[in-house]
Amino acid sequence: MSETATYTHGHHASVMRSHTWRTATNSCGYLLPHLRSGLTVLDVGCGPGTITADLAALVAPGEVVGVERAESVLDQARYHAAEKGVADRVRFVVGDVHALDFPDDSFDVVHAHQVLQHVGDPVGALREMRRVCRPGGVVAVRDSDYSAFFWSPQLPALDEWVSLYCRVARANGGEPDAGRHLKSWARQAGFTEEQITATASMWCYNTPAEREWWGGLWAERATKSDFARVAVEGGLATPDELERLAEGWLEWARDRDGWLGIPHGELLCRV
Repeated sequence: MSETATYTHGHHASVMRSHTWRTATNSCGYLLPHLRSGLTVLDVGCGPGTITADLAALVAPGEVVGVERAESVLDQARYHAAEKGVADRVRFVVGDVHALDFPDDSFDVVHAHQVLQHVGDPVGALREMRRVCRPGGVVAVRDSDYSAFFWSPQLPALDEWVSLYCRVARANGGEPDAGRHLKSWARQAGFTEEQITATASMWCYNTPAEREWWGGLWAERATKSDFARVAVEGGLATPDELERLAEGWLEWARDRDGWLGIPHGELLCRV
């Protein structure tokens, strides 16, 4: 298995609108009770840094490091850290979770949100996250599970969308149903049953504003993001088919009864 997969979403503006919505509260609530002042944190796959900046505020004056493979998004991450008032306690570096450029036992908390679904070797990534985590520290991971998404009303276009997304993600070397595999991957990475706390949580979109936002950004992602490019170039969909999926998201957004649940698997692994 290749260590490095191709990131399915890419960094189109429609993707960044989704990623910059994420906060420590809405994306890693399971970790928050374990944070305290003075801890050092590594945020793997930090993207535009909104979660990273929140973590820095929560562990101040502890240091936080954000690692991201795509250097192009780190300017956004630095902007969000400055906006949050934590720029002096956060640094952002380019790196790969399969080969983290830090000594053993460097951090109290090693965190990754929506990362393991996009890497070629999630078990190896967890081993590397464990390596840089200090004894007594915690490795925290959270990933969605695309096949478990559920919505109302039941629209054929959305059934087609999730099927296509899973095929595109796997063609890129990832695992879109990562949420259900996290515990197994952690055990393969060397964590014992006693070290692992496995939980689950959800994002839910159903208000008019939430439907307009989520449906609109996925209508755009379905036709303009790297997901769309890979689907067409790989012969998995035609542009006309992608337009039909985009219209399905807009139809869902317009429906007053529209509802979407996105389940996530979560792990806290004690080192």
